[in-house]
Amino acid sequence: MRYYSLNHNSKDTSFKNAVIRGLAPDRGLYFPNQIPILSKKFFENIEHISVPEMAFQIIKPYVGKEIDNKKLLSIVTETLDFEFPIVQITDNIAAFELFHGPTLAFKDVGARFMARALGHFSKSMEDNTTVLVATSGDTGGAVANGFLGVDGVEVIILYPKGKISEIQEKQITTLGQNITALEVDGVFDDCQEMVKAAFLDPSLTKMNLTSANSINVARWLPQMFYYFIAYRSLKNKNKKLVFSVPSGNFGNICAGVMAQQMGLPIDHFIASTNSNDSVPRYLKTGNFEPLQTIQTISNAMDVGNPSNFIRIQKIFNNDIFRMKKIISGYSYSDIETKKSLIEIYKKNGYIADPHGAVGFLGLKEYLSKQNKDHYGVFLETAHPVKFIDSVEKILKLKVQIPNRLKSALSKKKSCIPIKDFSELKSYLLN
Repeated sequence: MRYYSLNHNSKDTSFKNAVIRGLAPDRGLYFPNQIPILSKKFFENIEHISVPEMAFQIIKPYVGKEIDNKKLLSIVTETLDFEFPIVQITDNIAAFELFHGPTLAFKDVGARFMARALGHFSKSMEDNTTVLVATSGDTGGAVANGFLGVDGVEVIILYPKGKISEIQEKQITTLGQNITALEVDGVFDDCQEMVKAAFLDPSLTKMNLTSANSINVARWLPQMFYYFIAYRSLKNKNKKLVFSVPSGNFGNICAGVMAQQMGLPIDHFIASTNSNDSVPRYLKTGNFEPLQTIQTISNAMDVGNPSNFIRIQKIFNNDIFRMKKIISGYSYSDIETKKSLIEIYKKNGYIADPHGAVGFLGLKEYLSKQNKDHYGVFLETAHPVKFIDSVEKILKLKVQIPNRLKSALSKKKSCIPIKDFSELKSYLLN
């Protein structure tokens, strides 16, 4: 498999080089030169093979021969060594819990896969690799945990000051070792722009810089696994499957659409956003006009200009009419999100997080316009404890803190404050 830049001003490259570079030299995102189609036999027998074997068959065409089969199977087995429960909420709606990994966020899967792949590739490199990543919340913790202690890899995480939860911040700023946190005086889009600028700065080209955001193919593509896992569990329902994806940078829903393009029988996707509604507005007007980021209680989706949307546009060859047949987009305010948390809890005592609550709203709105042969799944992307202040205040209850988080909360925060790219550059050079 070869990968090309969506800016079309760089040479095609291998999976290994795409992972190591993160972003193409022309600042474009890498995209595979073809989307492989899985056989009918694969889907007929999907419930009879193990999750790691299934994941191996999904990701193998994208990796090719650059990681041998035995090592690749080991990587996906380690990546997916936790549960992915589906919890019934109503007769035709379920929550798909993606937060049972080490940092209690869906991004554990992509981060763990990328860490193991890059760790494998770094063994053949003379110099250390520096992973530079921007986070709006959960990416930072997942990447930090995934890469902690990996030989030959240094990790630098940029996060917006005062705009992520305390638990998210502690997961980034208390690990030490090869993990460094930079606290940016700005919003997530500022962090993301700094990361992109670093890749293009001539004075930084001597460094082996890569990114662990979903712009990196090794972070983005493994998110396809979720949708195959869900289908494997729900296949016997014999209903049209609809997935509502809480969306910020749009890597997760883009991976879902890729899974569908590979043959996975998903009928429709819903891009459910908070007030940062660039994509829902695009689906209504046909004009993609990113606006300044708005801070919300579902902070991991506080992205004004989602990087991965260009990949979705590529999948549909910039044909908005084709896109709208597969993807619907809805946005919701904090007030609506709070009401959704309460509604979900009243239905069966289920405690959602603010992102899942947005996903539930999008799913409910879409299903209200459909006939009864659809089954809807909204993604629960983070454990509610990661937004404990909001959830407890809204639902008027106590959320139990898992033991794995208690130790992080007791540790002292350690970070380096920066204001702009010049300060990031200075830190990297020194």
